Amino acid sequence: MTATSGRTTSEQDARTLLVHLGTAMVATGQPINEVEDELAEVGRALGHPGTQIAAGPTGVMLSLSSGAPSAYEAVTGALRLDQAAQVREIRRDLLLGRVDAATADQRLLDLRHQPPRYPVWLANLGWVAVATGIALILQPGWRNVVLAALGALVVVALFRLAQRVTLLATLLPVVAAFLVACLVFTATDLGLVEGPLRTLLPPLAVLLPGALLVTAMSELATGDMVAGSSRLIFGLVQVLLFTLGVVAATRLFDLPREALRNVRVDDLGWWTAPLGLVLICAGIGLLESPPVRLLPWILVVLVLAFAAQGLGQHYSGPVLGSFLGAVAASLGSYVVEAVVPDLPRLVVFLPSFWLLVPGSLGVLSATELALDPGGATATVLGVVTLVSALALGLLVGTAAAQSLRSVLRRARRIRVRTHLPLDHRPDDPATGAPLAQETDR
Repeated sequence: MTATSGRTTSEQDARTLLVHLGTAMVATGQPINEVEDELAEVGRALGHPGTQIAAGPTGVMLSLSSGAPSAYEAVTGALRLDQAAQVREIRRDLLLGRVDAATADQRLLDLRHQPPRYPVWLANLGWVAVATGIALILQPGWRNVVLAALGALVVVALFRLAQRVTLLATLLPVVAAFLVACLVFTATDLGLVEGPLRTLLPPLAVLLPGALLVTAMSELATGDMVAGSSRLIFGLVQVLLFTLGVVAATRLFDLPREALRNVRVDDLGWWTAPLGLVLICAGIGLLESPPVRLLPWILVVLVLAFAAQGLGQHYSGPVLGSFLGAVAASLGSYVVEAVVPDLPRLVVFLPSFWLLVPGSLGVLSATELALDPGGATATVLGVVTLVSALALGLLVGTAAAQSLRSVLRRARRIRVRTHLPLDHRPDDPATGAPLAQETDR
């Protein structure tokens, strides 16, 4: 039996709670190494320091000690940002002893059935807002932005239909990419827009596996070979399916090869980037239903990532830009969590991947490769380098943030102990006398 917040918890209840919490954390998109570390921390808080965890993208298996009975739970689907925020809150409450195991487990079960904050039509509008915002940053021309918004309407209609038709759900990447590409290529054929490849990416950005690819690379870098390789393969297959849809559309139109190059249109001026960031943040709020109090912080992290990415691209190129953007997003989300402890880091961090668009870069490069096989080596190396730079930036930002957090936590303990009355200070384990101040051991 385990004492938690003055109550006793059976091993069966603790095991069930931990496996439910683990699958919920995986469903938020959190890297597997972080899931295992944080779940083990909750296990220690529940009185099981020997908890052993084997997590993966599709399920979690754990036991409370070596040789003890184990439990397995499958991941049943991704969670929205509002649900991810609740998962982080439940985990924090367990660590602080604010909630017992039975209540926490029931909250985890209930959040799966929680409806979105906004009605479907508003969520659909959020999808259009995200696509419009990305277009204002990626391809800022009036006609390109309008075309991206129209493409978003097509994609969101397909997405809602795919929720009811299983076959379409399987083929959604191909069908969505094909129809959006046909729309954009028709406008290009009529001479209405330039740079069609960059124009068709914003409507697809929400579906693209950008976060999946970067998470996979970071997991591989930290030694989680099974999780990292499986995510990477799945993400690459998704990119290939999107590419197949785009390439199929090109066969229907007699466009010159020059029209299908990676060309950026910039007809609107400096104000497109700030407006695009605001639209992305507002769209995320409608589409993913995060608590309203988190939206300003999501915008802060988006601005940090965009500014760092732009700075790197200005001085060196897209590789340094991707690296600095990922560092800023990761480090910025940790700083936000440190400043406002009740804010879940993951919720303010994940939207930055829609801005850094690694999935879009993958589709763009793969399409260019299919249309011009002669540049295969340079194209493949370019994609791998950009995604690797994002993953490395994520790791560097996380490491820097964790080091900073350790320093701040130690300084806070010193300050608290210095101001406590002598009879309330913790005892020195060597002498048994109250500590006068924090000592370096």
